[in-house]
Amino acid sequence: MSSTLEKLSAWYTSNCDGEWEHGSGVHIDTLDNPGWRIQVNLRGTPLEQRAFALVEDRYDHESEWLRCWIEGSTFHAACGPRRLEDALGIFLAWADAG
Repeated sequence: MSSTLEKLSAWYTSNCDGEWEHGSGVHIDTLDNPGWRIQVNLRGTPLEQRAFALVEDRYDHESEWLRCWIEGSTFHAACGPRRLEDALGIFLAWADAG
């Protein structure tokens, strides 16, 4: 069974075409509240037009919150400091569902 990072790497690699990766890709950064922020540019990928339902889990909790959404052609996730793998898992499950 592949790890979350192996699955994310495989998804990223499958979309690299010599151009997409130059202006697009996956960005993971930290938040100061604390937490994580993920942005995945979907432009030019099979996911660009796929519907995604907003995900909010324990959104009012001080550290265990998670929110995932699509805005334009970008998948966004923001989450508490221990929910990074959960957020990536939501993206990957959605990406694999097609």
